[in-house]
Amino acid sequence: MIDYKIIGSRIRKKRLEHNLSQERLAELCEVGTTHISHIETGNCIPSLKVFITILNSLSCSADELLCDELQNAEHSYCSQIASLLEDCTSHELMIITDTIQALKTSLRK
Repeated sequence: MIDYKIIGSRIRKKRLEHNLSQERLAELCEVGTTHISHIETGNCIPSLKVFITILNSLSCSADELLCDELQNAEHSYCSQIASLLEDCTSHELMIITDTIQALKTSLRK
């Protein structure tokens, strides 16, 4: 089952990362501010046209917003991890690598 609240919260997060108000995103999508608010809270399912306009306005891919709903989302998760690691120091990368290895070992038990 698709969780529109999670998708909506991802849209909100991306919108804030781009320093866009709901009003500005609504203008870009040619919809009302209330409609954007309802999409972000999961109370409304956007049409495909509005969803694509949101993706283009936020410069993101559908994978980024839908990764939990995709059967083959590995690429999206790997991209997110790579993005998180871009500005890490060598020391931070060492700690993160150790943490990931420990978590991976724990999950496979």
